[in-house]
Amino acid sequence: MRVPRGSVQVETVESRVLRGNLPGDPDVRDLHVYLPPGYDDADDRYPVVWCLSGFTGRGRMLLNDGTWTPGIQDRMDALIASGRSNPMILALPDCFTHLGGSQYINSSGLGDYEDHVIEELVPLVDSRFRTLPEARHRGVMGKSSGGYGAIVLGMRHPDVFGAVADHSGDAYFEYCYRNDFARSARALRSAGGVGPWLERFRARAKKRHDEIGVLNIIAMAAAYSPNPKNPPAFCDLPFDVATGAIREDVWPRWLEHDPLRMAERHAAALRRLRLLYLDCGTEDEFFLDLGARLLAGRLADLGVAREYEEFEDGHMDISYRYDVSLPKLSAALAT
Repeated sequence: MRVPRGSVQVETVESRVLRGNLPGDPDVRDLHVYLPPGYDDADDRYPVVWCLSGFTGRGRMLLNDGTWTPGIQDRMDALIASGRSNPMILALPDCFTHLGGSQYINSSGLGDYEDHVIEELVPLVDSRFRTLPEARHRGVMGKSSGGYGAIVLGMRHPDVFGAVADHSGDAYFEYCYRNDFARSARALRSAGGVGPWLERFRARAKKRHDEIGVLNIIAMAAAYSPNPKNPPAFCDLPFDVATGAIREDVWPRWLEHDPLRMAERHAAALRRLRLLYLDCGTEDEFFLDLGARLLAGRLADLGVAREYEEFEDGHMDISYRYDVSLPKLSAALAT
């Protein structure tokens, strides 16, 4: 049986918020918007789920499909056709940066990507499409850095988002980041510092896997410990490049952004969510399964309702889990 097809529209967004960002990343972005089957045939209004891509990704990458891994458009079409999900609009923003990602938060070293989403993109979609423009009909989901962005935006903006799905999101920074500090310090020292390392990385036609780990640490520093006076990455690293020693004046700045520590400060907002879904793979290469377990426990201690699930899997190629979260979001955001 042929599955009814939704459509994808591309909105060109000229961002006032991102204009003049310090590293000079584009302030004109494409926003991909999935519209469910039948959108053009009636005047119905729909819930919206904001789908955040992971590190080194942008929204349109969620549409990519593989032989056994449908893109999010095909996945949503199938879920609607099977009755597992109500029709919903999906919004896929582009918050990519020259360092690979923004964590969907504001940074003086990268740009104000949290404001970009909340103040520009959400109102734009509500103005141009037939949405149900209330927090109780608006969700946010993502994987890895996108999962981090989803739970952070959810806890900071309960007046905007009423449901959250966090797939393998960054949490418990002591494990998910610090394991890469030593090798990053060694690589940066060998290259002669952050500037020469970035020049070499950008010049390489094929990026190496080990280089992405180093880039990730630089990008996280630009998000969590920005320093506009410290080019070229406009950040303070959490370790000394020469010795590898942890910088006690910088590392605590990172920890302030850890969802485990943020949860207590935003417990009241988290309790307002209609759904908070967390998952992780038990063999996650970045030990995010440990962070997810700790976060689920912390939320329970705070009296925050949450659903937590583990999969026998790692960190990569986990979009099949959207078949679990999208129906849950659909039920939570239903009219």
